[in-house]
Amino acid sequence: MGLRTKLGVLIAGTAAVVSVVMGLLVHHRTVDAQYANARSQLGERLRTAVQDHAAGVDGDRTLIDPPDLPKPLAAAARDGRWGFYLERGAGTVPVLWAASAYRGDVVALRRPYQRESATVRDVDRVLWMAGGVGTALASAAGLLVATRFGRRLTANAGTAQRIAEGDLTARLPEGGKDEIGKLAAAVNTMADALAGRLQAEREVTSNIAHELRTPVAGMVTAAGLLPPGRPSELVQDSARRLGELVDDVIEVARLDAVSEEPELVERDLGELVRRTVAGVDPGVRVEVLRDAVVVTDPRRVERVLANLVSNALRHGAAPVTVQVDGGVVRVRDQGDGFPERLLSGGPQRFRTGQRDTGLGLGLTIVAGQVRVLGARVRFENPVGGGALAVLDLRGALAA
Repeated sequence: MGLRTKLGVLIAGTAAVVSVVMGLLVHHRTVDAQYANARSQLGERLRTAVQDHAAGVDGDRTLIDPPDLPKPLAAAARDGRWGFYLERGAGTVPVLWAASAYRGDVVALRRPYQRESATVRDVDRVLWMAGGVGTALASAAGLLVATRFGRRLTANAGTAQRIAEGDLTARLPEGGKDEIGKLAAAVNTMADALAGRLQAEREVTSNIAHELRTPVAGMVTAAGLLPPGRPSELVQDSARRLGELVDDVIEVARLDAVSEEPELVERDLGELVRRTVAGVDPGVRVEVLRDAVVVTDPRRVERVLANLVSNALRHGAAPVTVQVDGGVVRVRDQGDGFPERLLSGGPQRFRTGQRDTGLGLGLTIVAGQVRVLGARVRFENPVGGGALAVLDLRGALAA
C-alpha cells in the first residue's frame, strides 16, 4: 500500500471515527433531553392528579391501582416514592408511566412516548446522513491532499533515483516550506556537493593521466630498446599495460567531460563483430544467428565489443562465445558471474570486475560509449552459470 493510499485511508478513517463519536454524543443528549422533558410534563400532571384524588375528584386519564402498571414502578409507589417508567414493547408504541401512592392507593398516569421516539429516530437519520456526507467529503479532501503529497514524493523519488544513477544535473523542486520542501533542499545541497567532489576528482584524475602520458610513452620506447630476454619482456609488458591504463583513464575523463557525437555509417554487424573479436583473441567463437545492418559509429562499437570480450577473458573462464542475433550482441563466459553490486548499480570505476578485481575502467568505458551511441547494455548472471553482457543495437538497425 502506497503512502498516498495510507494517507487517504487514515484521513477517511479519522473522519468516520469523529462522525461516529459525535453522533453517539448527540444521540444520547437527544434521548436524555426528550426523556427529561416528557418526565417533567408527566410529573406535573401526576402532581395535579394526586391532589385531585385527595379531593375525591379523579380525572378521566387518572388510573387508580391499574393492573397493567409495571411492577418496578408499582413497588416504588407503594414505598411512598414517586416513580417513572418507560415501557418499550416489541411491536407496540412505547409508553411512559408515572405513579405515586396516596393513602394506600396508587395513582398513575401514562402517555404515549411515540413522538419522542420519532424525534430521536429523525435525529439519528440526520446524524447518519451528515456523518456519511462528512466522511465522504473528508475522504475526498484526504485523497486530494494525499495525491498532492504523493505526487511530490513520487517526483522527488524519481529525481533522487536519477541522481543515484549518476545524473548529477537532476534537482528536486524546492517549492513549499513543509518537510518535503526541506527534504528537497537537503537533497539538492547533497547533489551539489557530490557533483563538485566528483568533478574535482575527475579533473585530478584527468590531469594525472595527462601528466603520466609523456613519461609512460618514454618508458614504453625505452623498454623497446632493451636487449632481448625475459627481464626485457616483463618490463615491456608492464610498460604496455601502464600505457593502456593511462589511455583508459583519459578516455573515461573525456566521456565524462565532453558531450561527444557518434560518426554514423552503415555497417554489417556480423562482419564488424567477427573482425573486432578476431583482433582481441582469435580463439573466441563468434556465432551469427541472424545478421543485421546497423547505422552506427563502428569505432565506438568496436571499443565496446573489445572491452566486453577482454573483460570476459580476463575475469571469466573459457569458453567465451559471442553471439549475433539481429541487432543484439551477446558476450558470455563460463566464470563466476558478475558481482552483485555491478548487477544492481552498473559499472563503477575502480571497483568492478567479475571476481571483484581490476579497476573497472573497461566496463565504465563500455557504459560511456553505449550512452554516446544511444544503445543499451545490460549485465546478467544467466541460469547455468557464467556471465552474460548484452549489447542492444536494435535502435540502430538500417531501415
